[in-house]
Amino acid sequence: MALPAGMRALAHRNFRLYFTGQAISILGSWIQQVALAWLVYRLTGSAALLGITAFCGLIPQLVVGPLAGAWIDKHDKRKWLVAVQSLMAVQAFVLAGLCWLDWITPSFIVLMALVLGVLSSFDAPLRQSLIGSFVGSRDDLPNALALNAMLFNAGRFIGPPIAGLLLGLTSEAFCFAINGFSFLALIAAILVVRSQPPLRAKGSVGQVFKEGVLFAWHTWVIRMLIITLIALNLTASAYAVLLPVFARDVFAGDATTLGWLWGAAGCGAFISTVFLATRKTVSGLISAVVSGVAISAVALLVFGATTRLPLALAAMVGLGFGISVCNVGINMILQSSAPEQLRGRIVSLFTSARFGFDALGGLLAGFVAVALGAGQALLVEGVALTVFAIFLLTLRQRLTAQVSAAHGESHGH
Repeated sequence: MALPAGMRALAHRNFRLYFTGQAISILGSWIQQVALAWLVYRLTGSAALLGITAFCGLIPQLVVGPLAGAWIDKHDKRKWLVAVQSLMAVQAFVLAGLCWLDWITPSFIVLMALVLGVLSSFDAPLRQSLIGSFVGSRDDLPNALALNAMLFNAGRFIGPPIAGLLLGLTSEAFCFAINGFSFLALIAAILVVRSQPPLRAKGSVGQVFKEGVLFAWHTWVIRMLIITLIALNLTASAYAVLLPVFARDVFAGDATTLGWLWGAAGCGAFISTVFLATRKTVSGLISAVVSGVAISAVALLVFGATTRLPLALAAMVGLGFGISVCNVGINMILQSSAPEQLRGRIVSLFTSARFGFDALGGLLAGFVAVALGAGQALLVEGVALTVFAIFLLTLRQRLTAQVSAAHGESHGH
């Protein structure tokens, strides 16, 4: 298939199948995420409980994720991806049923978020580490990862406004049911893919886990990129937890306002993945990552300080762009740099830092917002991220040089 350079991974049949199924599944997941946040705030009016729910949905990635990566590298990834997706569909249908029967309670929402978090600890590294076998070409892997992230961010752009509309017309139960059915699309795609299974790691889970951690720790570029993920997601990504508070209390809006705020961040994130898909060298991604941290810091400060919705929406676009350029760019560099038999473990370390510290940041933001107010909480985090951005800028040349050398690229591209 003759495709533009920015979409070259779609020339591979297996990746096209995965891409289509994943597109439908991601849209459902974003509809559920917005509906769940709105349900929690509607039932309790508590910013702290928003933080706790987000924390429970993400913290298993920090605790379970690294071990899940070692376990994944030893097993049949396709078979287990189908199993995990099926369990995630069951979780969505259980939420829908409890909401429809009006049996839902805040404590049960927290429990369901925890269940989803544990399943996601296996789901994310399974999906990400299989992408390489779907494209079958190391040169096309960074593009496939960028297109995969583009899907996620397109869903993030389209899903929240649809969720806001559906919440106004129907109910949270209907949104959860839509998500349950959306998982079936990816399951069907995985079942019809024909590809060589990735190499499996040998040894006990403990030995395999240790091998992955030692590789990441002793490779300076990987270590610094994971530290960058931690700093960014502990601060900037925490905005998502407080969006219902801003939508209702700062901008005097409703579920539709929440959908627009989330959608604006999704718009910025989508633009970032279009930008990343057209990058020609892996080393060129370092400058994009450093810029992403700086843009996120500025956008966080603007959003925390304003009470005007148009300016807040513009800041959300900037925040979505900055966070996504950083997270997706780092994922592209890590996966391109990792040996295939270590890929599941490196991906799990990425998802652990990405989502685990997002969880800790969300929990922290919820409690700081209770003490200081939502706007002040984001201003504090914006200042902290600005300091880290200045530190990262001093390392940019060294990072670029080392990534260039690892990929045989001429420095300066």
